Amino acid sequence: MDSDEDTQMTLEFPTTLSKGKGKAKAVDRELPSEDDNLPWVEKYRPVNLDDVVSHKDIINTIERFIEKNRLPHLLFYGPPGTGKTSTILAVARRIYGADCRKQILELNASDERGIDVVREQVKQFAETRTLFSKGFKLIILDEADMMTQQAQAALRRVIEQYTKNVRFCIICNYVNKITPAIQSRCTRFRFSPLPITEVEKRVQTVVDAEQVNLTKEGKQALLKLSKGDMRRALNVLQACHAAYDTIGETEIYNCTGNPDPADVEAIVNSMLSDEFTTSYQMISKLKTERGLALQDLLTGAYEYLDTIELKPHARIYLLDHLATTEHRLASGGSEKMQLTALLGAFKNAIELSTRSS
Repeated sequence: MDSDEDTQMTLEFPTTLSKGKGKAKAVDRELPSEDDNLPWVEKYRPVNLDDVVSHKDIINTIERFIEKNRLPHLLFYGPPGTGKTSTILAVARRIYGADCRKQILELNASDERGIDVVREQVKQFAETRTLFSKGFKLIILDEADMMTQQAQAALRRVIEQYTKNVRFCIICNYVNKITPAIQSRCTRFRFSPLPITEVEKRVQTVVDAEQVNLTKEGKQALLKLSKGDMRRALNVLQACHAAYDTIGETEIYNCTGNPDPADVEAIVNSMLSDEFTTSYQMISKLKTERGLALQDLLTGAYEYLDTIELKPHARIYLLDHLATTEHRLASGGSEKMQLTALLGAFKNAIELSTRSS
């Protein structure tokens, strides 16, 4: 967390808050809604700061800023689904109350990312002061790392010029894509992936509320694939609930398109023990039947290699070749050629292990 200059504010009148990404307009829809048609990510989005999962140090720091009337411009960064947007919406409710109206401008910078948006819509909202209070308004720029360099340069000037009228909350996944000039004008908070125990608590709350038939194995698979991303966990859970009466491990993997661990185990064991042609045909058939890409299998292979016994230098050799194959596939390499190269690497690793023993 970086320090920033203190900025004065007064909090006097309540207005209305809601979330509406992608359009440059004051938010006027209440959030969250209890409508059953809402995605569960929105339906169970935290309302108050006390409801935000994890990140208690960040929450406590922001609450102290609010109590002392010295809220600075904020920069939230970190992986998706870790509570960045939920936190700033809860902060807005904490500042303005349950009825904050026309005091919040929320933009998704992946849609509104050009310099014209900053010059016209953001600046127009920032230059108008509140009519019934000396307090400030709030501008939330989500996915700001998608903004062009020209737009960020214009944004820096708006931040400097209208600090008395507004506070900015800039949200991004990759802080290195935000210009240093903007970073230096904000207090930065890093949102790390959520602890699996915290994701499990919220998932269980949703399971109980929605009466989801989720097995123990299904929950373990869901938590494993979420990787600390609450949004991903709830989206997968809702999709599986719509498709299946009972959600187990197989249903979770089918819904996400990830290879089943049993398939990954069969593939790795085949590459280690079977003859080259037999292994190639078996993997090709499995890919076709399951609709898998080689990239998906590489991710599972990384994890499975940790569970089998290999000589240290053979393990390093395989891990290095897996990374090389992954890079080549990302660069547009042929799956057939990379699969044959990967099979050859596994055969070489077996020879390395045999020689050393």
